[in-house]
Amino acid sequence: MRLLHSSEYSQVIAITRRKLTFTHTKLVNHVIDFEYLTKHCELFKGDVLFSCLGTTKKQAGSVSAQRKVDFDYQFIAAQMAANNGVTHYCLVSSSGANAHSASAYLKMKGELEQQVKLLGFVKISIFQPSLLIGKRNDTRIAEQIGAVILPLLTRLPFLKRYRPITGEQVAQKMRAVSLNQQHTLSYYTLDDLFNA
Repeated sequence: MRLLHSSEYSQVIAITRRKLTFTHTKLVNHVIDFEYLTKHCELFKGDVLFSCLGTTKKQAGSVSAQRKVDFDYQFIAAQMAANNGVTHYCLVSSSGANAHSASAYLKMKGELEQQVKLLGFVKISIFQPSLLIGKRNDTRIAEQIGAVILPLLTRLPFLKRYRPITGEQVAQKMRAVSLNQQHTLSYYTLDDLFNA
């Protein structure tokens, strides 16, 4: 929504797995089967690619199925965008992402960060939020509990870096960064995201 209401963007192309529940004069929504991403290579064009795809192990059914969404699909999309001349790549990763992590989730996020840096983008922005809170179409019990408990726990100084953040706050920062980033590669940690 931030991009749709931004005068700097004349068109927003949303490539999704499910049809969006809203319309806008600037919005073009392509609903595709991500199993066949490469058949839709021509859609990955423009000035900026915002890569926000993700799932949970519970939703996916296994770590390998989660990896297909959180790593494979995103990397294939990034490759196609780079080959199509997209100059700026904005990736929603995760706080603690590390290609050498013992956590399968943080490991796949870290590996994706490493791999996209090898592609030919002029600029790359990597956003590392903690737990994302906000409205969802699906029910995630653990995340709902975390959204209540974490804000209380993260008042403690040593847990501050784990405090939850809304998707809206991340979106606001992503829009600003897409317009103003000067460096070739920039990371935006949780504190950066709160200071949108």
